[in-house]
Amino acid sequence: MSTRPATEELTESRRASREIEVPAPTTWPFILALGAGLLFAGLVTSTSVSCLGALLSLAGCVGWFREVFPREHEEVVPILPEDIRLATLRRVVDRLPILPDQVRVWLPVRTYPISAGVKGGLAGSVAMAILACGYGVLKVGSIWYPINLLAAVAYRESLRLVPAQLNSFHADAFAIAFVLHGIVSIFVGLLYGAMLPMFPRRPILLGGFIAPALWSGLLYTMLGLLNPLLASHIDWFWFMASQVAFGIVAGLVVVRQPSFPTRENVSFAIRAGIEAPGTMASRENGENR
Repeated sequence: MSTRPATEELTESRRASREIEVPAPTTWPFILALGAGLLFAGLVTSTSVSCLGALLSLAGCVGWFREVFPREHEEVVPILPEDIRLATLRRVVDRLPILPDQVRVWLPVRTYPISAGVKGGLAGSVAMAILACGYGVLKVGSIWYPINLLAAVAYRESLRLVPAQLNSFHADAFAIAFVLHGIVSIFVGLLYGAMLPMFPRRPILLGGFIAPALWSGLLYTMLGLLNPLLASHIDWFWFMASQVAFGIVAGLVVVRQPSFPTRENVSFAIRAGIEAPGTMASRENGENR
């Protein structure tokens, strides 16, 4: 029984560590795909195209199978070493404070109550309404102009108003616009109250500029379907200004409300009231034993 010299084994081990075997490149998959495409294209063109596709598909299958059976076609590729150096421009690493009884940090650490979002939404709605009514006075000389346009979002009768009637007061349109504006503002205020704790350093940047820009862009693409009357009469400069005013006022009101720590260490079962009280204490006692 003969054995290989140690020098030969060392040479092969060095070559193996610097080279790897990968499947050899082949064109048979492309031929198979082309044949399948011609095979189905012949269903709407002619039978000869389908026959050509069938021949190409069969040739592609046979050629692709022969790349694997009875012997795999592979080629040796050299491994090029890469010198990876990690560098950072930060001189100080920020570390989040963790309480002694916490296993890890849950973000946000503090949040705002629901009342903060409601107050922020109502305050923002007032600021937005002031700018909208100011736009109506400066454009057509009537504060009822933007109110009637807003009512047209959900009120069909407002869509039938002629331009002269949009400047007059309509009790039904005013009631619908008032309720619609209040509900939407409260919901957006609640959204601000939930999102602003995630951006503790620049909450007004999110609430006053980023969110209104995204919201205005979304409405710009959908307003023609939701409210054609409003889309044909809207002034996008004033619309953006009113959205920014809502975001800034709502954000300031929300961040000035008292916050409270999030209940990150309480399991979902306890929060939902499913697990009985005292379970965690008994579990801790069992672990101490």
